[in-house]
Amino acid sequence: MKACVFTLGCKVNEVESGSFAAALKSWGVEVEERLCPADIYVLNTCAVTREAEKKSRQLIARARKFNPDAKIYVCGCAAQKDAAAFKQKDVAYVGGAQKKNEVLLELARLLGAEYTCVNNEQGYEELPAPVSARTRAFIKIEDGCNNFCSYCVIPYLRGRVRSRAAEEVVCEAENCTCPEVVLTGINISAYNYGGDGLTALLQKLGGVKKRIRLGSVECGVVDDKFLAACRGLNDFAPQFHLSLQSGSDAVLKRMNRRYTRAQYLEKCALIYRYFPDAAITTDIIAGFPGETDADFEESISIIEQAGFARVHAFAFSPREGTVAFGMKDTPPAVKQERLHRLLSAGSAAETRFVERNLGTVRRVIFEDMEGGFTAGYTGSYIKVYCNGDLRGKVADVRLAAACPGGALGELV
Repeated sequence: MKACVFTLGCKVNEVESGSFAAALKSWGVEVEERLCPADIYVLNTCAVTREAEKKSRQLIARARKFNPDAKIYVCGCAAQKDAAAFKQKDVAYVGGAQKKNEVLLELARLLGAEYTCVNNEQGYEELPAPVSARTRAFIKIEDGCNNFCSYCVIPYLRGRVRSRAAEEVVCEAENCTCPEVVLTGINISAYNYGGDGLTALLQKLGGVKKRIRLGSVECGVVDDKFLAACRGLNDFAPQFHLSLQSGSDAVLKRMNRRYTRAQYLEKCALIYRYFPDAAITTDIIAGFPGETDADFEESISIIEQAGFARVHAFAFSPREGTVAFGMKDTPPAVKQERLHRLLSAGSAAETRFVERNLGTVRRVIFEDMEGGFTAGYTGSYIKVYCNGDLRGKVADVRLAAACPGGALGELV
């Protein structure tokens, strides 16, 4: 018996798919993560953009080209948003973005295996621990979001925040075999279990002897106590993916983002006070409804002012069911021109960040071969290339020269 567990979308989807794969392997099933001939397909879908939804629907036809008679199980945000679009394709099961344990229950019935669902008092689902990659493990600490940003459909699909028990997070972090763990979720800033928030969770992770990296965080969680807890970790990766979305106060207000440009920059300054060499990375949306030329220029100017190490830029994609769906959209040509400028400004920011770090010595966790070099990452997520096969090794490296995509390094 062979299964394909295929994933579109975010790191949370990837973690959940890893749990599906781990369960299937424990039941004696061979598992692939790429689309290939298989008896069972588990398709974990995404709905963050229209294009992601389209690709999600196309997955079924792609799977059937490999095996027309395969059992197909569909879950994830696209299936949650429009279950009928998948049910009419004659699949074995259609779930959603919530209750992922039901996918495993259905698979267990098919395979004659035993599986027990475990939910805590918040309704957070404990799934089997995913099989970790060689160097980096993603640990899900919460699900759902209560923010309801005007452009985002995910809170409607994932539901309200449910947090994982701190002892479960600590246990998984201690027991995984990777040198680095990444705390991830739909909105990890909203983590709260038993009255303890993200700061308290970090304090409980203080004894874990692995590099700990955070997923995306929001402005509201960044304060002195939070940053002190980060600094108190045994090995903290000083990369903060601090969501921005726009540099314009007017646009931020229409987005329902609940902070101003000035407040955002204050948080950046506070981060640099605790971590002078920190990498602050971010997301910016191009062409949000009502964004004027002046609004957009504020998004361009904040890239250098905040000292971003990397910018993930996206053109606005209207999502049915959100407040922004009813707003007048920006013309596509304008969105694309602004997106191009954001990408260019983000690339320049990344180059500046790498150049600021040249000559310094950083701890690098090496991952994969690329040509005759092994590539790995520093704590601040600079990709470093060193000669020879260093896969799986952790070493101190001097950043010697900038190169496309990162820096060339020399072992110390």
